[in-house]
Amino acid sequence: MKYALLICTPVDGEELSPWQIADDPRFASYIDEVRSRDIVRGGARLRPPSDATTVRVRGDEVLLTDGPFVESKEYVAGIDIVEVADLDEAISLASRHPAALAGGSVEVRPVWE
Repeated sequence: MKYALLICTPVDGEELSPWQIADDPRFASYIDEVRSRDIVRGGARLRPPSDATTVRVRGDEVLLTDGPFVESKEYVAGIDIVEVADLDEAISLASRHPAALAGGSVEVRPVWE
């Protein structure tokens, strides 16, 4: 079954670039594990919320807002799509993600197929 792992970072947390993540031994170990198991089906590191544009349509008008739609304590910093046997395995994987271990969180959500 496929799951989206939404990698959430505290708003006041450290913003790591993809290059810093690649050089971080915690992330390198995690990435090596999931790649060796061939369970990753896609994913991306997202730029910070300050680079976001929110789009709304009201009638015929397209409304654009810089930044995220809501104020929150965390924001989605990345997403991984994994294919594992069940929710328990997805939770186990998420619980070892460096973001979850460093003050952030990983939301596990089943993917509609």
